[in-house]
Amino acid sequence: MPGGESTINLTHHFLIAMPGLADASFAKSVIYLCEHSPRGALGIMINKPSDISLKGLFEKVDLPLDRDDLAATPVFQGGPVQTERGFVLHEAVAGEVKPEESVYASTMTIPGGLEMTTSKDVLEAMSTGAGPRKVLVSLGYSAWGEGQLESELAENSWLTVDADPAIIFDTPIEERYDRALSLLGLQAWMLSPEAGHA
Repeated sequence: MPGGESTINLTHHFLIAMPGLADASFAKSVIYLCEHSPRGALGIMINKPSDISLKGLFEKVDLPLDRDDLAATPVFQGGPVQTERGFVLHEAVAGEVKPEESVYASTMTIPGGLEMTTSKDVLEAMSTGAGPRKVLVSLGYSAWGEGQLESELAENSWLTVDADPAIIFDTPIEERYDRALSLLGLQAWMLSPEAGHA
């Protein structure tokens, strides 16, 4: 890439929506960024549950769900792109593979220890009681084209912070926004709904 301009890489970061973010689908959202490069960014909203449970999703794809710990877990609205397609965000599965390879057919390995799988084999593993222990399943994802996320960051639409997997997998859904803000030492009342520069 010509020029000495350094680019930011927000892979394995949270995007936290500022109160002034006008887009209703992203209001008060926390997005886990799976990938960020000069070509764009891809992430999954981690705090917008849908009205479908994992048990219901598994029934739709004709799989049993032999995991009592997951049956009532909601499927999340990951974002407005490909909302009919499933995305499974999960911890890396230990196995007989190299760290950069996954045991599943179509998996993005994210620096920071997480993986996102889009192939049905991860659901098949979960249906038998195996598969990753900690998962977040979404329908759809969030995406930004080249320079789009950087532009939104410059407009103060989002705060960014290193991701904490405990917020994704171990924090009650309704607390995830506030917990993500607390990683920055902030609370929601401290944020002005007016986007702009100080």
